[in-house]
Amino acid sequence: MRRVVLVTTGGTIEKTYDERTGELANRRSIVHRMLEELRLEDVEVEVVELMSKDSLGMDDEDRRRIVDSVRSVLAGAGDGGEGEGGGGLAGVVILHGTDTLTATGQRLHDDLADPPVAIALTGAMRPFEMKRSDALQNLTEAIFASQGLPPGVYCVAHGRALRFPGVVKDRERGTFHYAAAAG
Repeated sequence: MRRVVLVTTGGTIEKTYDERTGELANRRSIVHRMLEELRLEDVEVEVVELMSKDSLGMDDEDRRRIVDSVRSVLAGAGDGGEGEGGGGLAGVVILHGTDTLTATGQRLHDDLADPPVAIALTGAMRPFEMKRSDALQNLTEAIFASQGLPPGVYCVAHGRALRFPGVVKDRERGTFHYAAAAG
């Protein structure tokens, strides 16, 4: 059995609709509902509900909490289980809002020198609860990619895994790519 730790932070992927107010908002993690939709053979997903915030509301302290949470996961990786690098831990997935996902990915890249497994950040342009959402696809890809990519920090979405540094959000196309090299 391979173990993947999934850290939830909120973002569009987990927003829910409030019928009383007509708002989409982060109230609590809904990742367990998403995971129920997936067939994950030989993969145990351990969920860490860290926070439930829109990424536009995140600050340096929130990013520090995310880094500390991942450090804690990596430090406890030797606590039994069979799997790839990291003493039974096959990978780490972070659910995050897409607006500032790249800032958090860069911070993880800068602060976590040589992680023993792949750390995959993912989110969605449309909430899981909406039609034509990319949430389930991106979550599935991130869980799969975190187990097979070389150690490092990645943005995983829309069929691609982009390794930090240099990942940016393309708001016009609604996806991620590498920053264009300066001149």
